[in-house]
Amino acid sequence: MTRCLLLSMHEWKQQHAPREPHVDRVHLEVGTFTCVEPDQLVVTWSDAVKGTWLDGSELVIESVPLVGRCVRCQATYSPDAADGFRSPCCQHPMEEIVSGRELRIRSVAYGFEPSPAHVPPTTPRPTAAR
Repeated sequence: MTRCLLLSMHEWKQQHAPREPHVDRVHLEVGTFTCVEPDQLVVTWSDAVKGTWLDGSELVIESVPLVGRCVRCQATYSPDAADGFRSPCCQHPMEEIVSGRELRIRSVAYGFEPSPAHVPPTTPRPTAAR
């Protein structure tokens, strides 16, 4: 999963070329019904970005709860594995997932270092005549 995230960030970086973005944080949405372990992803991210253009960036994960919708009554509910993910209203098996399977980059907090060509030259200050 970390590799896919790094590939996505590399593609994102290419969209900003030739400028070089400095990334502070990458915000992810991770659904609770995915096979992704958020704490492990943070650790592997931290290790994987060392010595790269993403070194020092932080991975911030927002957990998205599992929400299902009953196809019989159209009610939304928080499925429970102990109940077989069935609808609490009619015990119908979960057929529609509203949320909880997300795995996406929500936003990237970044900036650009000014390039030498864009830094205004310094002008000497006039000195007072004596």
